[in-house]
Amino acid sequence: MAWNWFKKIAKEYPKFWENYLNYFEKEPNETKPKRYVVFNCETTGLHFKNDVILSIGAVAVIDHSVVVNDHIELYLKQEIYKSETAAIHGLLKEGKEEKIVEAEAIIRFLEFIKDSTLVGHHVSFDIEMINQALKRLDVGKLKNDSMDTDAMYQKFKGLQEDQHSNLDELCKVLKVEKRDRNTASGDAYISALLFLKLKNRLKI
Repeated sequence: MAWNWFKKIAKEYPKFWENYLNYFEKEPNETKPKRYVVFNCETTGLHFKNDVILSIGAVAVIDHSVVVNDHIELYLKQEIYKSETAAIHGLLKEGKEEKIVEAEAIIRFLEFIKDSTLVGHHVSFDIEMINQALKRLDVGKLKNDSMDTDAMYQKFKGLQEDQHSNLDELCKVLKVEKRDRNTASGDAYISALLFLKLKNRLKI
């Protein structure tokens, strides 16, 4: 009887979320190379409760290399459209890119990242945007470890925590060429190159 009562109150999660959580229940394979996923979200704005994701770009890093054939690029249908931010990210409401609904994009993103360490420039914002989308799906938050290229640069240069640098500044200092800047996939790739340089200099 007690078991039946517990089953009634226990929350049943959708299969995609159970599959994601299963990655974190397995014993870590120490012989397997560590996988990082460097990602970026283009959004309608910078308010994670009022704004939404427009596109997600992500690429894997293993050992000391960007794995260019291990990547994902997702464009979301725009329920919220702000012309003032379209001038930055270049995504039009009815653009030529094939767009999918938010739920499908998030599910595909989780399938891609698995239990990898997430990396990004000011990555906490991108993680929170994903978490807000997960909240709309009535599941939990991301469980992945994360690393921020801005925080890595602060450590490398001995800067204070409130001394932030943008992506363009890091590209200039670390001599990384900027391609497809202000696109999710372009910024993810740039951030991956910055991450590798900082990882090498910090000997991580």
